[in-house]
Amino acid sequence: MRQFDRTMNATAVTAISILGCLVITACAPTVKVESPQEPITINLNIKLDADVRVKLEDQAKKDIAANPNIF
Repeated sequence: MRQFDRTMNATAVTAISILGCLVITACAPTVKVESPQEPITINLNIKLDADVRVKLEDQAKKDIAANPNIF
């Protein structure tokens, strides 16, 4: 008889645990992800000035070579 009581108690605890999990899950907020109605546009305004930097660097090297005591 005692084995039957232990089995019933274990079953009751399991059932209560499952019921508790279901109640907690039912109260969780829902997150809804929707796509926008308008398409996503990415505007890339990129100005490349690498040529200007190279020219300035070359000019700086020439100036330093012409005036080594400037610094």
